[in-house]
Amino acid sequence: MANSPFKRILIPLAILLFPVIFWLVLTRGTNHFKSLPVIGPVEINAQGDSVFHTVGSFSLLNQEGKVISDASLEGKIFVANFFFATCKTVCPKMNEQFKRVQEAFKDVSKIKMLSFTVDPDHDSVSVLKEYATKMGADSSMWWFLTGSKDSIYKIACEGFLVPAAAGKTADDFFHSQDLILVDKDKRIRGIYDGTEANEVDTLIDEMKVLLYETEKGMR
Repeated sequence: MANSPFKRILIPLAILLFPVIFWLVLTRGTNHFKSLPVIGPVEINAQGDSVFHTVGSFSLLNQEGKVISDASLEGKIFVANFFFATCKTVCPKMNEQFKRVQEAFKDVSKIKMLSFTVDPDHDSVSVLKEYATKMGADSSMWWFLTGSKDSIYKIACEGFLVPAAAGKTADDFFHSQDLILVDKDKRIRGIYDGTEANEVDTLIDEMKVLLYETEKGMR
């Protein structure tokens, strides 16, 4: 029996198949899934539970003149950035990269993109409409938002945790190149350099992870 033809075939076959089976367990099993971190300050409530930072509430107008608020994002995963239409340096490069997110998720209704202007005195609804058209933005997915400067600066600093510069003009206040990933519970889950293609590649990959996490009801 020890030298049977069946056993002589079975042992080498098992050796060959082991790496394949091991790979399938790693890539297809649920135990290998690694959730994205939650970014921002954490408080402990009276029950001893962790309360994570959220981006908070807002109400602004998009490039179509429609009111967009935090309520418009219920159950959605979204990515946000801060820009202004007359910017000639960081913003064009950042938004060209940001456009790749639209291309990657154009058929996914759970994904939204938000571009907040930090120069609302200039960036009216009509200016943002023209800018969005130039960018090829899908107005059902990618919203360019304007409103009062105070409310935008507050949501930037307190909500999205964008550090404030020393100045007070659009050119030096919140001149951030970050793309900020937010989950359906309004928690920040990733921050990426929007001017670097490899960082946006990572963002797109991690958005897929977050979609998986959302569908499975994890975290």
